[in-house]
Amino acid sequence: LMVETNSIRVLESLANASATISQSEVLQMTLAQDISTNQEKYLQVVRGKTAALFSAACEVGGIISDAKSSQIKSLTEYGDALGISFQIMDDYLDYCQSNENLGKNSGDDFRERKITLPVLLSLSKKNQEDNSFWKRTIAKGNQRDSDFISAQKILREDNSLEETKEKAVAWSEIARTKLKLLPKGKINNFLNELTKFMTSRIT
Repeated sequence: LMVETNSIRVLESLANASATISQSEVLQMTLAQDISTNQEKYLQVVRGKTAALFSAACEVGGIISDAKSSQIKSLTEYGDALGISFQIMDDYLDYCQSNENLGKNSGDDFRERKITLPVLLSLSKKNQEDNSFWKRTIAKGNQRDSDFISAQKILREDNSLEETKEKAVAWSEIARTKLKLLPKGKINNFLNELTKFMTSRIT
């Protein structure tokens, strides 16, 4: 599919994205179950994996349509912000009660001991009892049947879930601002609606 475009620029964009994703996969593996991970490292992984795909897809659309370099840049930045919003939203949904909008079971991230944004936000509050819980369940992997319910309770009560939702919305708004630099019309409207769809899943 990449070759069928007959565009070296498209090949370059997608090849770079593939390399970035591979590097970020390695980074994510090194940070696995490490509760000392900070939000900067988390964002680096998200930007290098999920957002890299979104960003490259949007960039390629601009390249194929012979858009101006400034417009291609806006599309790339739109995809980056949208991808970050999407991943943060996914992190949020994993700790919600309902599986309705998930392509997986809620609690999968917790059971797989992934360091996601809700957990990082909770850890940053430095509540000794809560942090001991995260150390036992995420860092050490000592999980009991009732622990996911306890995790949800902690994240609701310390406001980490709400803060995660707010960050997802904020990134979707950043994505929307990038569309202001692009031509008005059907595609622009569609991309605007896409940002609304992202946040509608968490409101």
